Amino acid sequence: MRNYNLEKRKFVIAGVAVAIVFGYILRLFTLQIMSDDYKKNADSNAFLNKVQYPARGAIYDRKGRLMVYNQPAYDVTVIMREVEDLDTLDFCRTLDITPEFFRKRMEDIKNRSVNPGYSPYTEQVFLSQLPAEEFAVFQEKLFRFPGFYIQRRTTRQYTYNVAAHVLGDVAEVSRRDIENDDYYRSGDFIGIQGVERSYEKELRGEKGVEILLRDAHGRIQGRYKDGAFDKQPVPGKNLTLGIDVDLQALGERLLEGKIGSIVAIEPATGDILCMVSAPSYDPHLMVGRDRGKHHLELSRDNWKPLLNRAVSGTYPPGSTFKTSQALTFMQEGIISPTQTLYPCYHGFVYRGLRVGCHSHPSPLSLIPALATSCNGYFCWGLYYMFGNRTKYKNVQQAMTTWKDYMVSMGFGYQLGVDIPGERRGMIPNATFYDRAYRGSWNGLTVISIAIGQGEVTLTPLQIANLGATIANRGYFITPHVVHSIEGGQLDTLYQKRRYTKVEPRYYEEVVKGMRQAVLGGTCRGANLPDIEVCGKTGTAENRGHDHSAFMGFAPMDNPKIAIAVYVENGGFGAVYGVPIGKLMIEQYLKGKLSPESEAQASEIQQRRIFYDNQQR
Repeated sequence: MRNYNLEKRKFVIAGVAVAIVFGYILRLFTLQIMSDDYKKNADSNAFLNKVQYPARGAIYDRKGRLMVYNQPAYDVTVIMREVEDLDTLDFCRTLDITPEFFRKRMEDIKNRSVNPGYSPYTEQVFLSQLPAEEFAVFQEKLFRFPGFYIQRRTTRQYTYNVAAHVLGDVAEVSRRDIENDDYYRSGDFIGIQGVERSYEKELRGEKGVEILLRDAHGRIQGRYKDGAFDKQPVPGKNLTLGIDVDLQALGERLLEGKIGSIVAIEPATGDILCMVSAPSYDPHLMVGRDRGKHHLELSRDNWKPLLNRAVSGTYPPGSTFKTSQALTFMQEGIISPTQTLYPCYHGFVYRGLRVGCHSHPSPLSLIPALATSCNGYFCWGLYYMFGNRTKYKNVQQAMTTWKDYMVSMGFGYQLGVDIPGERRGMIPNATFYDRAYRGSWNGLTVISIAIGQGEVTLTPLQIANLGATIANRGYFITPHVVHSIEGGQLDTLYQKRRYTKVEPRYYEEVVKGMRQAVLGGTCRGANLPDIEVCGKTGTAENRGHDHSAFMGFAPMDNPKIAIAVYVENGGFGAVYGVPIGKLMIEQYLKGKLSPESEAQASEIQQRRIFYDNQQR
């Protein structure tokens, strides 16, 4: 008689045996095929893959002068599994660090939440940017510290103490940087601001690797197969900026003791010739192991020296904005440049509303209105545009039309400059006012936008671009800091013309008005005897002292430079904006200042403006 229980037991035992064998096979497959832990362990005993960092691309100004270059620096790296019998006190004394710092740093390296991608088999950065003198001391004693190595790197250095906001700086990568780009690993460096950030991929180059052979005791025996499998690093690409170092230096000098910005553009190309933001800082502060301390000090400064006001500061443009209104009114048929005359008896006065103005002849046409910066003329123009029921069915449609003109001129949205931090400014639309006034508003309600006040705000870059657009008679090329990339091309955005909604013939009328402003109007201080300068002042109302602004270009025909100057709490446009603009134009077009202009520059440099924190 057959024993069925015994028969079942055989199957059970066989099944268990098969399961065990399958488990072993699966585990062996996982270890040998799916996981590289054992391979890493074996390879790490025989090989050391040493990363070779490429030289970061250099940065030059428009005349080929070196602005940013590389200087040798050294990182102390560690392979955790090789650290044994370490004399911690001797190690700390050699590197001039505390035992507490040593323990904290070692813990952070092994903490995958702080150091993602950590492996005990690969080099990790223990201490970065070791100066040459400290490196020499440490290298002599390196044999005493098993598991620690020296990694040659480079650090950024600056030829001039200018253009910190434009150039930016480099710093150690964050966790987010590592997660977003597998090029980086802990301890690597990345561009943080300015062109260092925007052109990081062009500047950083490609890493190489050197494969070193080790013996059973971990000692380096030389290169594996004489370097046959090494990969050489590829240096980063050099950048040439549109910046003129001399012009940039003069701008920073003129804004000492002041808060504001200067932006100059080459109209024909969109190259940014200078981009000054004050207060600024010495770019050398952002180099080396003290970078973090200096960055913290600057970030706590009440005057925000880290803020690039040229692209991130938004201000009421004041009377510089009247040029855009003149263009809009002419294109829409609201005014004729010669036949339309509006009264201005110390301002715009209508139905109990008054917008003040200074003394000048009245009534007047467009060109003298621009030359004298008449508030009344442009307020009447906006009033008649927004109240024109023949051309627009309601004020909302008129407002939308007006807004579309402003957007075509580069306002209300980011222009697309090639450095980070650009803000869009504010150009209100009909929906904005419908919400603010519950649908009950008209041209009188928003009359202040006609003179660059009210809700309108622009960045200094946008004001300078307005000057470039007028200089070009109706188009602009998106402003950009980088002129060319070694072995590469700029984005097509920085090569295309962007036309406004206004015909070139109307720009000629505005040019005439701006020229008259310099010859005998509010910009007389910008007049240069042998250069036809065109300009427009701006005095932007503020809770404290008014802001001083100037927008202009030169020469009048075939212009080479367009410029915007904005000085917070500087008073009338003629106080700071006009003379600074004149000096900058002279410096760029002539290559130097005359003795009289040099004396004027020194006088402006020595002026200091008192700023009340509560006002700001």
